[in-house]
Amino acid sequence: MKIEINKQIIESILINSQPFLEKKDATQITSHIFIYTKNQNCIFKSTDLEIGLSIETKNIKIINDGALTVNGKKLLDTIRILNDGLILLEVVGELLLVKQGKTRFKLPTFDYKLFPIFPKIDNKAKISLDSTLLIKSLKKIVPSIDNNNPKHELNGALIDIKKNITNVVATDTRRLSVSSIQNNTENELSIIIPKKAIIEIEKIFIGNIDIFYDDINLIIQDENYFLFSKLINGKYPNYDRIIPKELKYNIQVPKNKMIEAIKKITIISQEINILFTQNMILFSSLNRANDSLEAKTQIEINLNLKEEFELNFNSKYLLDFLSQVDSNEFEIGINKTTLPFVVKDKEFITVIMPIVT
Repeated sequence: MKIEINKQIIESILINSQPFLEKKDATQITSHIFIYTKNQNCIFKSTDLEIGLSIETKNIKIINDGALTVNGKKLLDTIRILNDGLILLEVVGELLLVKQGKTRFKLPTFDYKLFPIFPKIDNKAKISLDSTLLIKSLKKIVPSIDNNNPKHELNGALIDIKKNITNVVATDTRRLSVSSIQNNTENELSIIIPKKAIIEIEKIFIGNIDIFYDDINLIIQDENYFLFSKLINGKYPNYDRIIPKELKYNIQVPKNKMIEAIKKITIISQEINILFTQNMILFSSLNRANDSLEAKTQIEINLNLKEEFELNFNSKYLLDFLSQVDSNEFEIGINKTTLPFVVKDKEFITVIMPIVT
């Protein structure tokens, strides 16, 4: 194989490919990128077997057709050190030659025939959803996905498709986030997607996409990208039971003022106390281990409350929610200081467990 490609194009492709490579063992073919030509296009594939990405580009000059594998990190490091402009890649025996001007690199290759086979969309069911809304919903709930939980299903997000609504759900047991999409379908479905896959989906896909699935894999593709991820097997918790059906108080509060006040308190403590009164919201640090540290601030606002109430909670959970809120105001719903409370913006809610002191 012999191809000529602009540095910016191949560097971008290789950067997008890095999260899909085996990192710990460079002797494995899964640490390599599979590059081959087909129908005047060039395709770059990478996978660690749990997740995989294929990128197709027409912005390339094919001198000779062919295929190769090469260590993905080493090739990216090589490309980065070169100047802007055209780069020549050529396979000679079991080596890849990377050339630009008077600069030459030789990189070892593996037998490309041993590269793992990607799943295909043939005979797989297609998910009929507004793909841009789905990606937006996934972005909203990502902070609530757990990391390395022994219950593997909590290390991913649930896509729960019902006849009239699709809920995208995540929980780390201390909070629960649900972003809802209105839809109309006869095919109900529940699948759990790993967090790693969701993060890459957010970064790669922008416009409309096609989504396919079976019992093992989820596949997402558009004109230039093909991404697959193994699904998480398991039974997701019944999230409906966690969301309060009735709330004693529902109040509208300004987003930006809340963010500003909370960030002032987090200089001292991430755990905070908020006291809601008739005409004011008081913020203070919750320092259970050190009484000599303290932060306080307040917002003057008419809440029309019949009684005062307070919340003790980890401020990160509320800030994560607010980072995904587009409106100038959001809603706080509460029943009792010791019970989970709800923050809501249109079709997006987060249920947060309070700190009981």
